[in-house]
Amino acid sequence: MTEQELIFGLRQGEESAFKELVTRFQDKVFNTALGLLQHHIEAEDIAQEVFIQVFRSIQNFKEESLLSTWIYRITVTKSLDHLRSKKRKKRFGFIISIFGDNNLPVYEPEDFNHPGVLQENKEDAAILFKVIDQLPENQRTAFVLNKVEGLGYREIAAILNTTESAVDSLLQRAKQNLRKKLNEFPP
Repeated sequence: MTEQELIFGLRQGEESAFKELVTRFQDKVFNTALGLLQHHIEAEDIAQEVFIQVFRSIQNFKEESLLSTWIYRITVTKSLDHLRSKKRKKRFGFIISIFGDNNLPVYEPEDFNHPGVLQENKEDAAILFKVIDQLPENQRTAFVLNKVEGLGYREIAAILNTTESAVDSLLQRAKQNLRKKLNEFPP
């Protein structure tokens, strides 16, 4: 099925087109969300939300970019919105705990495992993803899309609605920040 046929089928509400969409993009959507959220269950939830939104809003897709670019953009937006929401809840939970209503931690991060990381590299990868999580949002997003998802500058620029030179700059700053933060970890 070509991209045009897939889009046409989705616009017609065809179940087979939706199944093709999920089959074609589920790994990319999940891995992108996982790279940004670093939490399996949350990444699965975001992936489901992405496919529902794509199906519901396919009529609004203007085809000015590739379908994959549009789907990545939705995935990144939903993932970052989720992180922002979680930070707000975490701050609110901290405020509640100051006043004595709640002494339990609001969020305990799970042991992070990305499906693209070999078993013998899990410990190093966990440290790397903790450091990636400390990057500014735009640097983290560009880094995950480039290094984890393997996207090129042009596609990242389209997803982030910026220029290729801005993507290059984001990646350079991300690498500098990662080197600096990784040097702080004991060997």
